[in-house]
Amino acid sequence: MKKILLLLCLVLITGQAAMAQMPHDGIYMNKKLACGAVIYSNSSWTNFWENQLFRDNKNIGRLTTESVSAMLAYGITKKLNVIAVVPYVRTNASKGNLMGQEGLQDASLWLKAKGYAAHGLTLHGVVGLSVPVSNYVPDFLPMSIGIGSKALITRGMISYDLPKHLYLNSSIAYQMRSNVRADRDGYLAGSRFYNTSDVAVPDAFDAALRLGYLKKDNQLELFAEHFSCVGGDHIRRNDMPFITNDMTMTSVGVYGKFQPKTLGVNARVAYVVDGQNVGQSLSLSVGVLYQFKL
Repeated sequence: MKKILLLLCLVLITGQAAMAQMPHDGIYMNKKLACGAVIYSNSSWTNFWENQLFRDNKNIGRLTTESVSAMLAYGITKKLNVIAVVPYVRTNASKGNLMGQEGLQDASLWLKAKGYAAHGLTLHGVVGLSVPVSNYVPDFLPMSIGIGSKALITRGMISYDLPKHLYLNSSIAYQMRSNVRADRDGYLAGSRFYNTSDVAVPDAFDAALRLGYLKKDNQLELFAEHFSCVGGDHIRRNDMPFITNDMTMTSVGVYGKFQPKTLGVNARVAYVVDGQNVGQSLSLSVGVLYQFKL
């Protein structure tokens, strides 16, 4: 369920000199250089945290979420890049009667700018907008393909170049999320009943620390990521999750990329080590990249 909220963190687009180009990295493409990508992602879990109780759910079995994302990155200048992504998402449960959902999820657009740079230290600023592009049902978690909320994301980053082609990158972002119209006349959040279909989705923030190696065509990166809602309630005992839940997760993983010329490939693996109101998911993604000039 939580990996749906983090699909925006899977924007794996490459740029100039075969470098990864993502909203949360410190790498930029040169002016008028573009790169398209198609990324396949698979995330699944059998156990989850119901509030802080770690348990399984035999009515669901294994929940699997797959996505195929079309992405494009472009260098407006060598210090200002734009990144766009649209994912198609599908969910499926191995047991029970809950039907999986599928369709286009949320289109996102990012602007990433390089600021102060000196002695290997660089500051960056990123702003992004995410908007649902199909009429999917958001209040059917964990089978929903998204939460249906518009989001404005602001991110600050610090990157530092280390010896022997190593680098260190840290970032923190805040997501301001709009209300969502649920497919019901009222809903229960915490201990209070709201007699309306207009649901207030809690804002969220995420933070990450990345240590990587980057030289010419090769990149390898280890990362730790944390995501948490700002407020919200908890999954009630033996109940379904809801879009008002306070979802929190910490994950670790590895990312790699190889792009000798215009064509390239990348891969990413992430595992949730701790959480609240989320599934303990293992996420895998692979992508094909193509770089060209405009």
